Amino acid sequence: MPISSSHKAAALASLILGVALTSPGLTAPAKGGDPFVQLKGEWKGGGVVITDDGQPKKVSCTTKYQVTGGNIVQTLQCKGDDYEVNTTLKIADKSGKIKGSWNESVYDASGTVTGTAKGDTVHALIAGDKFSGRMSIKLHDADHTINIVKLNNKSGTYKLATSLTFKR
Repeated sequence: MPISSSHKAAALASLILGVALTSPGLTAPAKGGDPFVQLKGEWKGGGVVITDDGQPKKVSCTTKYQVTGGNIVQTLQCKGDDYEVNTTLKIADKSGKIKGSWNESVYDASGTVTGTAKGDTVHALIAGDKFSGRMSIKLHDADHTINIVKLNNKSGTYKLATSLTFKR
């Protein structure tokens, strides 16, 4: 069953944000640190995107990061069996407060990101023309996990949309 374009864009935007806000170091930064510190370079990863009808879909991704101080530009390409996404994220970290924007070119989706980044954890709200939700990122010794939940605007509840792991 094909994934809706809004769900694809939402999942990708969430994936991108999650990847862009994490640290690629071999060890998690000390509590109170900045997760942007070691983000430069290329990463590979993947996991599962859950469609609106509850079907899990495997994805694989590559991403590159350009980091200047607390500013980052990230490009991400993800592929699954029946779709492809290409996203650019621009975000700034000012004293642990994050703010930025994202754009997905295949499904023509865009939006904003706000939240906090501190130590080994990132919490963010994602809002856009085709997706709203929350994201949490947890840094581990040699990788990081990203979990994204999508907001159901009618019920006001959240549902798991994405679960990923990335490594250098």
